[in-house]
Amino acid sequence: MTTLPLPRALTPQEQTHLLEGALPAPQGFERNLASRGQAAPTRSPLRVLQLNLGRLCNMRCSHCHVDAGPHQGHTLMPDAVVEQCIAALERLQPAVLDLTGGAPELHPRFRDLVLAARRQGCQVIDRCNLTVLLLPALQDLAPFLAEQGVEIVASLPQPEAEATDAQRGDGTWGASIEALRLLNRLGYGQGDPSRQLTLMSNPAGTQLQQLTACDQRRWAERLQELAGVQFDRLIGLNNMPIARFLQQLQHDGHVNCYLALLERSFNPAALDGLMCRDTLSVAPNGQLYDCDFNQMLELPLAHGTSIATISRAQLLGGAIRWGNHCYGCTAGQGSSCSGATTA
Repeated sequence: MTTLPLPRALTPQEQTHLLEGALPAPQGFERNLASRGQAAPTRSPLRVLQLNLGRLCNMRCSHCHVDAGPHQGHTLMPDAVVEQCIAALERLQPAVLDLTGGAPELHPRFRDLVLAARRQGCQVIDRCNLTVLLLPALQDLAPFLAEQGVEIVASLPQPEAEATDAQRGDGTWGASIEALRLLNRLGYGQGDPSRQLTLMSNPAGTQLQQLTACDQRRWAERLQELAGVQFDRLIGLNNMPIARFLQQLQHDGHVNCYLALLERSFNPAALDGLMCRDTLSVAPNGQLYDCDFNQMLELPLAHGTSIATISRAQLLGGAIRWGNHCYGCTAGQGSSCSGATTA
């Protein structure tokens, strides 16, 4: 697989400046809510503990919102924070442990976290790029995931090779299909709720994600026809105007246009299902955020508590930090780590 060239990444501060200047002040996210007489949503009871184990990844995709890649080995969550996260599982009692990165499977303590969560009765989600399952050093990883009943949420932009390789590098579709066949042999994608295989798609460029039940049928038929593989569920995510995608928008001169599209497509009904309401995002250094996107923009929880000491009571009803990037999650059908936020 080829990788994309590595331009200088925009700093979180540069990204925030770009985003806040891309719309006239009255159209800013918080002003938009206020003009509609709508109070900004606050935190509901914690359901999902999402751990970003670092930005190390065996791939470097054009739409990646965390600037992940093989060059990010220095970003891995240290052992001390891993231990704090394991202790937090018992203290916070989340229903779901969501492991992300980068490629979270490349963290040396990945399996320890899975086992600790399963002992607590948590559902575990592995946000997987699929190709990582083929690395020789991880040849026993897929059977481990199946044995532990881990849900795999796998990135696959489109069911066809051309569109997938354009976003994720030459040869990615073929490697992804090989990994999907491996997972199918292990019982994933067969309707077994203990071995659920979810595919996550994102649109090309500045289009909004608009998946329907018809799209899921089309994907299922197309992947069966092209490769003989199966999956359980299809979800979608709008391309978030941060990190690598924002940099591409800036290069093309499309930042203002894309933010204007997101603002015009704002859907108040999407607010209720936003992941920031019931998810706690933990950075590799243990700092806490409302969501993975705020984490990338370095917008931490206001009270500054770390995963070592946070309690459920401190989170409930807390304020959420908003910005113009939040239009990415509230445009059209809504967009979150669980897919659309509206029916």
